[in-house]
Amino acid sequence: MEKKKQVLSCIQPTGNLHFGNYFGAVKNWVDLQEKYDCVYGVVDYHAMTMPYDPKKLRVNTWELIFNLLAVGVEKENLFIQSLIPEHSELCWIFNCFTSYGMLTRMTQFKDKSLQNKESGADNFISAGLYDYPVLQAADILIYKADYVPVGKDQEQHLELSRNIAQRFNHQVGKEYFVLPETLFTEVPKVMSPAAPNKKMSKSLGEKHYINVFGEEARVRKQIKSAVTDTGEVKEGEMSAGIENLFTLLKACDNMDAHSSLMDDYNAGALKYVDLKEAVADSLVEKTNFFRDRKAELQKNKKEIKNQIKYSSMQIRKQAQATLKEVKDLTGLMNVRF
Repeated sequence: MEKKKQVLSCIQPTGNLHFGNYFGAVKNWVDLQEKYDCVYGVVDYHAMTMPYDPKKLRVNTWELIFNLLAVGVEKENLFIQSLIPEHSELCWIFNCFTSYGMLTRMTQFKDKSLQNKESGADNFISAGLYDYPVLQAADILIYKADYVPVGKDQEQHLELSRNIAQRFNHQVGKEYFVLPETLFTEVPKVMSPAAPNKKMSKSLGEKHYINVFGEEARVRKQIKSAVTDTGEVKEGEMSAGIENLFTLLKACDNMDAHSSLMDDYNAGALKYVDLKEAVADSLVEKTNFFRDRKAELQKNKKEIKNQIKYSSMQIRKQAQATLKEVKDLTGLMNVRF
């Protein structure tokens, strides 16, 4: 039987999932489990690169774990990054195979540094923020992932991982690391209901994202008040707000309503209230289902936490094996008794 290709993807623990996260990444995680050997990480080390509340970090980490399980990620595929210290050890080794110039070209460091300054967070820019693409490379390469599903904004970091792997392989004189490939899948770009020219994001405020586990009344209110016309539409083009509502409808797999309402739009007979009602119904169907699943999971909270710790330990065995080989190849010491 042919061995399945390995896929790795990670997400930072920022509490609740919104539909931008779900349709843009996590739904894809769930679907990929059928075809690939998947490893998915909640990367709490990465959450430390920006100002954060230590008391909330562990709470947010477990909250995200339960959210991922509720939407269909299998517990055997999940790990928590800080339970696998080999990631940070490999990161240090990779620092010595990464040029300063490569890191200075990382656009996300510039973007997040600016975001940090604009938030008024005492103007502190950590070395961790600068170096986190190397830790990201360690996250990927330690499991010798064949594919990494990424969006366009992360493509540069995957290229850095490939560069580090190539430099490592060249220096040790062996094609040791697999060069991970980008796995582009069709995922919708979900925008803010309140500002459809911006991506759905928690950092913009509560009205700009829709919680995957949100209460029905709240979800319906957000869709009812969603911006439709921005006043910046060229003749013959669909407004960003209307396009976003159709995107949500399609992402929910409500293709009958999508097709019917699109026909109305093309005929110039679309009623916004009908479109919004269809979108709200489709989202509420999902939020109710996910909320019920999460409630069931939380009845066995202690047992599930132990299961995730166990899955992290099982996944860690692969990380330990890789790090042992890397240390042998680079002349470092391994503990042997």
